[in-house]
Formats: sequence, C-alpha cells, structure tokens
Amino acid sequence: MLIVREVMYCKPGKVRDLVNKFKAMQPIVQKLGFKPMRISTDVVAEQFWMCILESEIESIDDFSEMEKQLMNNDEIKKGLAGYHDLVERGRREIYRVET
Repeated sequence: MLIVREVMYCKPGKVRDLVNKFKAMQPIVQKLGFKPMRISTDVVAEQFWMCILESEIESIDDFSEMEKQLMNNDEIKKGLAGYHDLVERGRREIYRVET
C-alpha cells in the first residue's frame, strides 16, 4: 500500500477555504469507489497555512487512475474551481507503507 500526500501551502488566511473545498469532494470521491481522503492542517509545521490531503492507494497505477477519474469529473471540477487562488505552492509525497 502507498500513502500519497498532497502538501499545499495556502495564501495567508485561505487554508479554511481550501479545507472546505476538499470536504465537499469527499462524497464524490467515495461515490466513485475510492477511499475517503484525510484532510489535515498545520498546528506546528514548516510554515503557516498548510493543508495536507492524504490518500491510501494500492499502487501508482491506482493513483493515476484515481487522479484521471477525479480530474475528469464535472462535480469535482466545479468544486475545485478557483482553488489556485488559495494556494501559493505545493508538492506531492508518496510513501510505501511498511507495516
């Protein structure tokens, strides 16, 4: 199993808006048959206004398929509209679960 972490550094004061967008996506993600994503925000971290979206997947191929389905879904597109205005930068981390 793999863990995919999408780490986003939001503009000041915009993390809650991004969290709300991701929360609204959860029912759609589950309706498409994917595991719910974990949404986290910083308490103590590298910098302020961080939002982390974490997914569990079986393989990189599964991640590619999930990403393809989500990005082609009209409800997801509508829900994420304008999210680039909330984020300054981000990165993706992928980890193999060893236990």
